[in-house]
Amino acid sequence: MAQLSQHKTTKKIGVLNLQGAVSEHLNALNHLVNVQAIAVKDAAQLANLAGLVIPGGESTAISRLIKQNNLAPAIKQMAQQGKGIFGTCAGLVLCGSSTPEHEVEQLQLIDISVERNGFGRQINSFETALDISAIGKQIPAIFIRAPYIIQAGDQVKQLAFIDNHGVMAQQANVLVCSFHPELTPDNRIIQYFVDCCCG
Repeated sequence: MAQLSQHKTTKKIGVLNLQGAVSEHLNALNHLVNVQAIAVKDAAQLANLAGLVIPGGESTAISRLIKQNNLAPAIKQMAQQGKGIFGTCAGLVLCGSSTPEHEVEQLQLIDISVERNGFGRQINSFETALDISAIGKQIPAIFIRAPYIIQAGDQVKQLAFIDNHGVMAQQANVLVCSFHPELTPDNRIIQYFVDCCCG
C-alpha cells in the first residue's frame, strides 16, 4: 500500500531540452524523491507535466528555438493552468515581461523587467551564498553571465538580492532566479520549486 501511495505522489517535471544546462537540471531533479524528470522538446510532452524548468544557456538561442518549435503557446498555457514554471539564468530572461534588448522574445510569464548579462560576461562569473527567507540560509549560488531584475510588478515577490539587484523572484506558480542551482549539491531551491508544482 505504501508503494502505491508513493507512486501516486510522483511528480513529472520537464526540462526544456533546446539548449543550455539540460542534463544538469535533469540530474538535480532525479536526485529528489518522487520526481520523474523528463527532457522536453515538443509541445505534446508538456501536457502531462506538473512543472517545467527553462534552463540557463543562451537566451537568444533558446528564444529562437522556442519560436521554431511553436512551444510558447503551450508553455503559457501551462502557466495559466497553475503548473510550476522555473526559469534559471537565461530562463529568467525568457520568463520575464521586458528587457532593454530586443533579441529575445519573452514569454511574459512573470511581471519583471530584466537586464541580460547584468553582472557581466563569463569572466565576471562568481559564487556566493544567499539567505532566501522562503527556502533557507546560506544557499550556494553560482552566477555565470547572469541577468538581474531591474524592476518587478506589484504581484511579484522578490526573494533574493545582490547589491540591490533582484536575483530571485516568484509570482504565483512562476519562479525565476539569476543563478544556477543545478550546479551545486544543495537541492533546496530545486525542492522548493517541485513542492510548488501541482501534482
